[in-house]
Amino acid sequence: MRGIILAAGSATRLRPCTKVISKQLLPVYNRPMIYYPLNTLIKAGIKEILIIVGPERSGDFLNLLGSGKDFGVKLTYEIQDQPRGIADAFIIGENFIDQENVCLILGDNIFEDDLAEDIKNFKKGGKVFAKTVPDPERFGVVEVDTNFKALSIEEKPQQPKSDLALTGLYLFDHRVVEFAKQVQPSVRGELEITDLQKRYLELGELEVAKINGDWIDAGTFDSLLRAQIFVKEKMQDKMTI
Repeated sequence: MRGIILAAGSATRLRPCTKVISKQLLPVYNRPMIYYPLNTLIKAGIKEILIIVGPERSGDFLNLLGSGKDFGVKLTYEIQDQPRGIADAFIIGENFIDQENVCLILGDNIFEDDLAEDIKNFKKGGKVFAKTVPDPERFGVVEVDTNFKALSIEEKPQQPKSDLALTGLYLFDHRVVEFAKQVQPSVRGELEITDLQKRYLELGELEVAKINGDWIDAGTFDSLLRAQIFVKEKMQDKMTI
């Protein structure tokens, strides 16, 4: 299993704070934001991690994290020069992924749950992690049956079929690279991660796991404030870095 942290994008919703610094380098209580997704991968035993960053801030990430030696992992870096969507990360990371399974986590996502066993035990296909939310229309949404088997997936639907939001952590086998190359840009001009998930769903190879603890997508001022409080109160004993 190899890991990818997607930490690109312009983070316009957090301007002016992100005018001169990447969102994923903003402090969340006592650590830079990117430490939390990095911690999730390290706790799962992933030793090779690719960090995808925007061109303006690449040096900042290198200065902060270096080669990964201080964390006991090997870090490499790639540039996403345009915001082409989450699925683009697998095209950028093609050589890095090679024939391995891959865990992609978004650089602004913070999880209370320990997902290490789910990641370690993953073998083939695709796996997504869903969380019940009050505003599913803001996210990708998965509809499941009584056995928690995926029935449908939609990206930011106006009328969601469920209240299960797809969180920013995804497991795929190596086929995801070729599948990503076949994805067509959406009306937003992006390669949507939900289109990849739909491909695995059509093959009958998409597993859904439920997130029970807190999950924060720290991409707005309100969620960033909530992340500060959440991390102070609940995450200090869960961090290894």
